[in-house]
Amino acid sequence: MDRLDRFFGLRARGSTVAAEVRGGVTTFVAMAYIVLLNPIILAGAVDVTGARLSIPQLTTATALAAAVSTLLMAVVGNAPFGVAAGLGLNAVVAYQAAPHMTWPQAMGLVVLEGLAIVVLAVSGVRRMIMNAIPLALKHAISVGIGLFIALIGLVDAGFVARGTGTPVQLGTTGHLSGWPVTVFCFGLLLMIVLYARRVPGAILISIVATTVLAIVVGTAFAVDPAQWGVVAPRVPTSIVSAPDFGLLGAFDLFGGFGTAGALTATVVLFTLVLSGFFDAMGTIIGVSDEAGLVDEQGQVPRLGAILTVDGVSAAIGGTASASANTVFVESAAGVGEGARTGLASLVTGALLGLTLLFTPVTTVVPAAAAAPALVLVGALMMTQARNVPWTDLDLAIPAFLTIALMPFTYSITTGLGAGLIAYVAIKLGRGRPGEAHPLLYVVAAMFVAFFSVGLFDG
Repeated sequence: MDRLDRFFGLRARGSTVAAEVRGGVTTFVAMAYIVLLNPIILAGAVDVTGARLSIPQLTTATALAAAVSTLLMAVVGNAPFGVAAGLGLNAVVAYQAAPHMTWPQAMGLVVLEGLAIVVLAVSGVRRMIMNAIPLALKHAISVGIGLFIALIGLVDAGFVARGTGTPVQLGTTGHLSGWPVTVFCFGLLLMIVLYARRVPGAILISIVATTVLAIVVGTAFAVDPAQWGVVAPRVPTSIVSAPDFGLLGAFDLFGGFGTAGALTATVVLFTLVLSGFFDAMGTIIGVSDEAGLVDEQGQVPRLGAILTVDGVSAAIGGTASASANTVFVESAAGVGEGARTGLASLVTGALLGLTLLFTPVTTVVPAAAAAPALVLVGALMMTQARNVPWTDLDLAIPAFLTIALMPFTYSITTGLGAGLIAYVAIKLGRGRPGEAHPLLYVVAAMFVAFFSVGLFDG
């Protein structure tokens, strides 16, 4: 135990081995869906030759890349972050890159994205940008991410859905219906009560209890598996499955520039770099803030190492053909359970590694059981709103845009970009350009270019 304390600094961060283990397991449970969902997204697209990727091979690639990346974050970054294939980034690979090039060439661009982010991290540019963001906006990022992951949980559980006359509505038909939503409501209320009573392991206990209930309900009432979403609760028919490493190393670094053309490949690469860069940045700030790791100057400990691991992880995802890996916002669930150090990530990474052999076990926990954790943690992250100076419009308006647009657009990058553009515009408009860090003008200009892509098409 003393060795663990010395290596991870448990006492210095006010944590314990038990809390880290609970947090690591909770993060794994909250993000394990990606092992199933990422293959579905990538296998749902074809490349320029009409080829599709194999779901068994993608499952192995996703789990392997996530395990290695999360273990790196544990040992090098000493941060409580799970790392896996990023949602949104995999859509760029599947539907923006693959139609113009082969799968190996698309994955080659992912590797280049990771290398570019590593260069930005090692050179210190990425850390300078993060430190240049005003502390009030960093708190706003935490709040925005809280709303974002709460919305993810509500949507995944079917509590909120796309509306017919409105953008979103209650349930899929305008009212709550179906056993999965009922199970979700039970799990959320149980989790809230246990957490409010400060029961150790409240989040994890609730997830396990709700999963058991889902299995019982699904079996007793013959619920259509499709109603549960990606994962239908059931007792697995087998425990062990053999991994298929057929996609490992199947990437072509520069072939995409020849097949798709330099302009198309560059646009795809730019999109991957910008999205991966700022999505992870927002997540790192938000989750670290919730974990109490951000100091009075708004800086995160071991930030350089964390950012470098994030870039290396993106490249690892490309080499495994799993799409770009990034820090997972679901890590906030583990933080809510007590995770504060890399020991939690060590547990998460080990469990992700076990899924290579025990993939059937990952099909047990449905969204209805895991989603309550996202909603609860979202509520906890909302408390950071108290640190935003709402009477200072120079900060309040950019903070509001950051908070609102993350859930409204389903994108951390979009919310962060809108907030920074507004902040810089206000400083310029008030004739106080010197009050904003010079790097923020560069970042704001990049976001303007990013948002302008396709703006005038048609």
